[in-house]
Amino acid sequence: MTDHVRIVEVGARDGLQNEKTLLPADVKIALIDRLSATGLKSIEATSFVSPKWIPQLADAAEVFRGIRKVPGVSYPVLVPNEQGYLRAREVGAKEVAIFTAASEAFNRKNTNASIDESIDRFASVVEHAQADEVKVRGYVSTVLGCPYQGEVPVADVVRVAARLYRLGCYEISLGDTIGVGTPAKARAMLRAVAQEVPMSALAVHFHDTYGQALANILSCLEEGVRVVDSAVSGTGGCPYAKGATGNVASEDVVYMLHGMGVDTGVDLDLLIATGAWLAAQLHKETASRVTRARTAA
Repeated sequence: MTDHVRIVEVGARDGLQNEKTLLPADVKIALIDRLSATGLKSIEATSFVSPKWIPQLADAAEVFRGIRKVPGVSYPVLVPNEQGYLRAREVGAKEVAIFTAASEAFNRKNTNASIDESIDRFASVVEHAQADEVKVRGYVSTVLGCPYQGEVPVADVVRVAARLYRLGCYEISLGDTIGVGTPAKARAMLRAVAQEVPMSALAVHFHDTYGQALANILSCLEEGVRVVDSAVSGTGGCPYAKGATGNVASEDVVYMLHGMGVDTGVDLDLLIATGAWLAAQLHKETASRVTRARTAA
């Protein structure tokens, strides 16, 4: 395996939105700028969802305006609906991501809507995006398991992924949201989806709850996928799944790929340094919060 794999860095959005520690906007901006310097070409910047639901990303507009946009690097942002899309466009976003789940139970818990309702809700977003020449990426979560219904039928994953692709998403990210997948299951799921969506339009997104993420990624690479989502320093988790740990660490993914002779275009040393810096920032903010709480008491 000697070709190229594109890493989609999701730490600044999917990672930080599930961290208990709230980082200031200037730290988030510095994080994204550091990530831009590593050679990453896709860096998910933030999410234009309601601050009521995701207070960690309430500063989305400030952060997106503040980051240095490096030529050749994409900075997608998550949008939940048309209102979120318009907010993202106000600050100049050129790529957005929309999301739903393969599990009906999870989707209702996460978005208070059925799968069909959530996809219908995104029709106007995609329509606007196509008119604005804005790229749209799609996320399908819980592709290998759900905290509410348990097993998720592969047929449901295929159906949802195909609908998002037909809707107009240029790429579909298949997410093991709670990290319960194993290599054989991941491989079988990807094969099934690839019957309806071209492999070139698929990405994988694994959480590492049971330490299976790298093995799952490898099994999918062997099937032909060439886009992998990951988060610097392994940040994040799933707020709806107790015990679910963070995304697979970008440093680990890049290390594995480089060891296999696969090109990523990413400077591993700079990425590791960025992960260490982020960990220090999270620790610093946590310590500061504890000090303030003790002082108030």
